[in-house]
Amino acid sequence: MSDPKVVLVTGCAKGGIGYEYCKAFAEQNCHVIASDISQRMNDLSDLQEQNIETLELDVLSDESVSSVVKAILSKHGRIDVLINNAGIGSTGPLAELPLDEIKKAYEINTLGQLRMVQQVVPSMATRKNGVIVNIGSVVGKAPTPWAGSYCSSKAAVHAISHTLRLELKPFGINVVLVIPGAIRSNLGSHNTGRLSNYNWELYKDFSKEIAERARASQVGKSTDATIFARHIAKKVLSPKPPKQIVFGHMTTLFAFLSASPLWVRDLFFTTRFNLDKKL
Repeated sequence: MSDPKVVLVTGCAKGGIGYEYCKAFAEQNCHVIASDISQRMNDLSDLQEQNIETLELDVLSDESVSSVVKAILSKHGRIDVLINNAGIGSTGPLAELPLDEIKKAYEINTLGQLRMVQQVVPSMATRKNGVIVNIGSVVGKAPTPWAGSYCSSKAAVHAISHTLRLELKPFGINVVLVIPGAIRSNLGSHNTGRLSNYNWELYKDFSKEIAERARASQVGKSTDATIFARHIAKKVLSPKPPKQIVFGHMTTLFAFLSASPLWVRDLFFTTRFNLDKKL
């Protein structure tokens, strides 16, 4: 019987999708390593009770990423699967949202994933085996108002993933782009909480719509995170992992919008977020 696959997951705080990825891969008899920043390590204590290893990891830090990957390779000899899940939401009009906030979204959501990739690829290339799973979003294909920084950071993840898939093929490394729809997690509450830091000037009359966008993925028929994570784990662990996995509530709508003429998309979002109001 082959040894269990070693799976490293980033961004695993309780209440998030990463937490559910850890449980889903553990259910598939993988050796799972859950990671997050120091402030959230207490959130991972429940995972330890399920024989899931936990490590402190900050995807913003070259030193942190390098030391964690080296520690895992020293202890386990390999990383079979990297789940690049760490990320943050970012809500607000692009004309007013502070550039530092926009930069943070890119640093974590986009460069954080690439920082992880650059550290795990050498060992995977040596073994001619490995799977890198980058988490994108439906809004990376059809960006919405009031979340341009988040949408564009995820669009960059899509472009990076499509490039890596080809560049890493000679080394036997598979790259899987996951495109979630609306998945129930703590993302909405975190997004809403950050809005209290801003006082919009140009867009003060749109405060209600901006707040609605912050929690948009968490209302209605959002897909349960446990169901979503189990679906992803089974696909990723298949003998031939798919290049792309699209799953979750609203994926059909966003597939339609991304393929539609711009006037159709603009009309939909203008109506949805009340952007035809006269100021």
